[in-house]
Amino acid sequence: MRVMVMVKATKNSEAGVLPDEKLFADMGRFNEELVKAGIMQSGDGLKPSKYGKRVRFGGPRKSVIDGPFAETKELIAGYWIWKVNSIEEAVEWVKRCPDPMPGEESEIEIRPFYELEDFGEAVTPQVRANDEKLRKEIERQQRK
Repeated sequence: MRVMVMVKATKNSEAGVLPDEKLFADMGRFNEELVKAGIMQSGDGLKPSKYGKRVRFGGPRKSVIDGPFAETKELIAGYWIWKVNSIEEAVEWVKRCPDPMPGEESEIEIRPFYELEDFGEAVTPQVRANDEKLRKEIERQQRK
């Protein structure tokens, strides 16, 4: 199963406070463990929401909202995409993670991805074939 592991934003991450050398080294070692275990598929930190945009949909209308966004507790400061055997395995890995926001209370959220099988009959053979085609094209583009 694939999961997205999200490091929730904090007051300091939204203020643009960057990790120190020790946290970079600790996270680097943790990421190495994840890669060696065949779990980590990708991961990155995100800039504060003041650099972001939101697009709001309302029927045919779309509007753009500039950051920063008010609810820090609902924002993400970084993420990983992992391939694990279960959500419990993901929890065990997160428990091994260095504190991502030293000096502040922080959270890491784990959410499973939907897989095509989760959508039942809505996934026709044509939808499945198109999904496979798109995934192969993405892989091809990433190898460049």
